[in-house]
Amino acid sequence: MPAPIRLRELIRTIRTARTQAEEREMIQKECAAIRSSFREEDNTYRCRNVAKLLYMHMLGYPAHFGQLECLKLIASQKFTDKRIGYLGAMLLLDERQDVHLLMTNCIKNDLNHSTQYVQGLALCTLGCMGSSEMCRDLAGEVEKLLKTSNSYLRKKAALCAVHVIRKVPELMEMFLPATKNLLSEKNHGVLHTSVVLLTEMCERSPDMLSHFRKLVPQLVRILKNLIMSGYSPEHDVSGISDPFLQVRILRLLRILGKGDDDSSEAMNDILAQVATNTETSKNVGNAILYETVLTIMDIKSESGLRVLAINILGRFLLNNDKNIRYVALTSLLKTVQTDHNAVQRHRSTIVDCLKDLDVSIKRRAMELSFALVNGNNIRGMMKELLYFLDSCDPDFKADCASGIFLAAEKYAPSKRWHIDTIMRVLTTVNVLLSLFLTIICFTPTIKLDHIHDHLSLSLDAGSYVRDDSVPNLIQLITNSVEMHAYTVQRLYKALLDDISQVRIILTLRFLHWTLKPALLERMPIMEKTATNGPAEIVQTNGETDSTILDTKHLPSIIQPASQANDLLDLLGGNDVVPVIQTTVPTKPASAGGELLDLLGDLFLTGQPAPPFLLDGLTSQPLFNDIAAGIPPMTAYNKNGLKIEFTFERANPNPNIAVITIHATNSTEADMTEFVFQAAVPKTFQLQLLSPSSNVVPALNQGSVTQVIRVLNPQKQQLRMRIKLTYTHKGSPVQDLSEVNNFPPQSWQ
Repeated sequence: MPAPIRLRELIRTIRTARTQAEEREMIQKECAAIRSSFREEDNTYRCRNVAKLLYMHMLGYPAHFGQLECLKLIASQKFTDKRIGYLGAMLLLDERQDVHLLMTNCIKNDLNHSTQYVQGLALCTLGCMGSSEMCRDLAGEVEKLLKTSNSYLRKKAALCAVHVIRKVPELMEMFLPATKNLLSEKNHGVLHTSVVLLTEMCERSPDMLSHFRKLVPQLVRILKNLIMSGYSPEHDVSGISDPFLQVRILRLLRILGKGDDDSSEAMNDILAQVATNTETSKNVGNAILYETVLTIMDIKSESGLRVLAINILGRFLLNNDKNIRYVALTSLLKTVQTDHNAVQRHRSTIVDCLKDLDVSIKRRAMELSFALVNGNNIRGMMKELLYFLDSCDPDFKADCASGIFLAAEKYAPSKRWHIDTIMRVLTTVNVLLSLFLTIICFTPTIKLDHIHDHLSLSLDAGSYVRDDSVPNLIQLITNSVEMHAYTVQRLYKALLDDISQVRIILTLRFLHWTLKPALLERMPIMEKTATNGPAEIVQTNGETDSTILDTKHLPSIIQPASQANDLLDLLGGNDVVPVIQTTVPTKPASAGGELLDLLGDLFLTGQPAPPFLLDGLTSQPLFNDIAAGIPPMTAYNKNGLKIEFTFERANPNPNIAVITIHATNSTEADMTEFVFQAAVPKTFQLQLLSPSSNVVPALNQGSVTQVIRVLNPQKQQLRMRIKLTYTHKGSPVQDLSEVNNFPPQSWQ
């Protein structure tokens, strides 16, 4: 049989292939020749054939038929054969195949071989693909090699010991005596692998963590020698001595110092030296500084050291590398709750990142900006975030608008400023839903089934603000009697600017019933505005300003009767009366609840649509009080999460059951990203309103509420399937449950 071609010639031939089919033909032809050689037990060219097979395996072609040939090469006495055989075993075999068990005896013999390179091959293979059975059988040989004086074998044995511990954690104590002596080694390779081994042991065993804390002074000494040593060509990388070893030591110090005062005190000085003496002009230095910052933040470090770490992250924000800026923003977001004042010093740099072209950096900067908002900087931060809302991509608008609403609700300096801010968001975020609902409102001939078919598409297409934005604004307005006249002026001005802003129309429509006297009052003097970006920003920021326009240049603000009546006509309603000579009593406010029922019949009933959709807003409350005789029920109680249902009846349609869920959490940690979903049989119709929050507080310190509306025209027994999704202690949780024990009064 002629000699097979060499590996180099095979590579050259395959590279000449012009198409995938041509390459596949070459591979198949060569594989056939290799199979024939294996069948003839050709020992002369077995090594060459396995090497070619491994190359084809790396190209993605099947090479499993060469597994036994790898074992034959491992059993050979030639080093070149063993090298290819062990390489083939690492690439073609894994612990799920029984063939690898045949290697155990060969590896054991090679671990005791007289040549260190053969021993190194056996250690690499065991550390790469050794199963738990192999690790148990060969752990003794690995432990012996850890104690040898040969640094080449010690570093490979240390990495092999890491794999053994991962597969068989109970063997950890076997390596404890040998591990203590590894840190006294001068060889950097042994030091590096010993730190990796110590890190693995500390992460897997609290007892080992307590035991190795006494090594902190020795680790500090090694790190100090690295940063203070002179130039060493063997370990120098961009002017820094062995940065890989420095990073590994910093990670181990972070684990050892977390939650321990003595260990943290012992490493404070060296962390300060690393933070101040590391060169930042190269990426190598930035990697060391980032690990230093993470270590400082995780241990019980001094306050001055934490400020130094945050200042390093602040310098990262000015770096031209986008990856470094992203890492800095992510780290600052994690530390803003514990070191709020230190992060506040870099607020201007963080806000500048909102203008970055990279969407990942922009999103992290937006999240961090909202985390920095407090009562002292609310005005300045809202100005920047509103400008960002004007110019950001559609993907950011929903989160940005929601964040502005929450911040304004929590830190608003005045009610007038709060109203201005919400109005600014509602008029800035122009959505497809606005245009769609405007058509519905002003076209009474639209058929109900057309609305039902297309509304969900419009909701998904571009609604950037929360569903409760208009009800919350109405709640704020109705609770602020002194702001009624000012609010009408702002709403009317917004409506004149853009008639397609249906959320403003909805608000005005509701206020038509509650604020009629305010509608007929004199308009307050318009504020002077300045342009800062795509939209106007009121300079008064909710307070009285000296820059109000001079009244002598304004026309008379007394509205003629015809103009005021035109305004009432615009707002709708059949009870419009002349402005002059008529006084209309103010109707009691219903806290915006009526607006929630605005689209109720749209989904749930078969009645024809009213001539004007907004005329359904009356003083009648949306729901009755909790229906007498319908007891509450517990729908779910598992893993500390309890879901209770209370029942109400809808006034306009007695066939609608209104169920309010109350979610409470009895565990010690908050349940975040909480989502409640429900489904009913086809004979029912169901509508889920927005929840009050997506965080269920721990220890029953609060609850999340959500309203479910169920249409049951046939008065059948109510059945429901619920799905709960949330994150608890960093782990996602998902559960399904059936609810079939509804009280008869709730559906009869």
